[in-house]
Amino acid sequence: MPEMPEVETIRRTLVDKVTARKIIRVEMLLPRLIKWPDAARFQAIITDKTIKRLSRSGKYLLFYLTDGLVMVVHLRMTGRLYYIRQGEEQEKYVRIVFTMDTGDQLVYADIRTLGTIYAMPTEELWRISGLATMGPEPLSADFTVFYLRDVLRDRKGKIKSLLLNQKIIGGLGNIYADESLAIAGIHPERDGGSLTELETDKLFQAINKVITAGIEDGGTTFRDYRDGAGRSGKHQYHLRVYGRKDEPCRICGTPIVKSIVGGRGTHFCPTCQR
Repeated sequence: MPEMPEVETIRRTLVDKVTARKIIRVEMLLPRLIKWPDAARFQAIITDKTIKRLSRSGKYLLFYLTDGLVMVVHLRMTGRLYYIRQGEEQEKYVRIVFTMDTGDQLVYADIRTLGTIYAMPTEELWRISGLATMGPEPLSADFTVFYLRDVLRDRKGKIKSLLLNQKIIGGLGNIYADESLAIAGIHPERDGGSLTELETDKLFQAINKVITAGIEDGGTTFRDYRDGAGRSGKHQYHLRVYGRKDEPCRICGTPIVKSIVGGRGTHFCPTCQR
């Protein structure tokens, strides 16, 4: 699933291309991806609207349109959103196509078709529960070391699962949670409430560090992820533990272990993360 660095990279690679462009046609090749309103109404209210700005919240992309509307896209597992010039060929698994007044197209493709798309007035964004309940995201003013200390204090859940809880930290996903815990030297099965103040401070710094690095590298690509221009990310070449089962730890040489924590594949070094 694209996480905060991947979605932010997509936003950055699309923003100059779509801002001030009018959507003149919407091709609904898989209408069931539209979650609000119904597909026919979505098509009607989006057509002839101009994209005023493109922002991001956690793993959501928000296209603010004229007439006070906002289109929200969540890529889920394999969703892709990319821009092609007039006459360029679309790739496989295209589900929805937005044609701009220039003839260029914003294309939504999705192999597993788990993505979700919405359109509604800005004041009705509360309808999307994931947005309404999202916690502060890394690198934001609200995500402070004091917030992290407070939210983890006395928590009984495993720290890996707590980091993936979007109500606690918005935008953090499996890859960057594993990497953050590796940098901080914390075992993923530790209870959140068992962390010392020093460990929590290290974890806070690690989270911001891996998110910053992920954005600078254009995201992490293993299979499906591409940015808005169709390019792969490069952060996979710098990962410490994620996806490196049985490979030597970059610090101590111990083979990286993969286990299941909270139903999610989890990578860690059993020596550096006790």
